Amino acid sequence: MNKALAGALLSVGLGSAFALHAQTGAAPTAQPEAQQLTRHQDGKRAFTKPSERVEARLAYLRTALKITDAQQPQWNAFAETLRNQARTADQRMQEHRVQRGQQPARERPNAIARLELEQQRHAALATRISERLAVQRPLYATLSNEQKAIADELLAPRRHHASRSGRGGHHRAA
Repeated sequence: MNKALAGALLSVGLGSAFALHAQTGAAPTAQPEAQQLTRHQDGKRAFTKPSERVEARLAYLRTALKITDAQQPQWNAFAETLRNQARTADQRMQEHRVQRGQQPARERPNAIARLELEQQRHAALATRISERLAVQRPLYATLSNEQKAIADELLAPRRHHASRSGRGGHHRAA
């Protein structure tokens, strides 16, 4: 069943890529699909802010899950939560850029300050996960078994895999 699901997801993804190229009039290149979908033809990233990326992700999810009219209210709540979280992330990015520009000399925070920052990030992440779970749980309950199989692949958070250097994802060594 996993092979069938993977094949179906690949077909949807490739179909989306070709549709995107058909709309822009560009011919597909030899780049991996993910790069094709996230970069403009001039080499710049297609999405520079989370709020831009979330709309494309929601459109993809809605198509892949084949959301029905009966599921629309739960889908709308889910989508609005993701949009709100993306807008908040946009604001955090902007604030971070402003703060970085105002700091004359960048000193590295001490061990306690770094732990406090990490604690704040984890608390904010826990809040975002709780918000998403509150709307994703009712949506998931309305899905058919076929839709749930797709949702299990697309809606679950991804873990960062360890890189060759032995450090995983975006985590830094202490």
